Amino acid sequence: QVQLVESGGGSTQAGGSLRLSCAASGTFDCMYWFRQAPGAERKGVAGISTGIGATYYVDSVKGRFTISQDNAKNTLYLQMNSLKPEDTATYYCAAAVGVCGSFLLTRAGLIRYWGQGTLVTISS
Repeated sequence: QVQLVESGGGSTQAGGSLRLSCAASGTFDCMYWFRQAPGAERKGVAGISTGIGATYYVDSVKGRFTISQDNAKNTLYLQMNSLKPEDTATYYCAAAVGVCGSFLLTRAGLIRYWGQGTLVTISS
């Protein structure tokens, strides 16, 4: 049974940093971080092609967020710097099967596996 378990969420002030982790029970061609603010749809934030290390970001987080992986630990990370109040959301680790690429950041329906989510709250 595939499990994705996030950790590292919390609260900080604008301008601060947080690092999210996702422990995966399996290996996947591509993994992603999505987020969902209250009352909003779930949207992709960043992704990584685990085999070649290619990374993908939405424009709103480019230069502030960094997605990375530790293959030995089967763990995905999201380093979030210069956080803004609009980054407040529940963040989900995600994995797709059979498909991979930046386009999945806008195609949440193609994601096969989701973590339980971790809440990130940024105060102004």
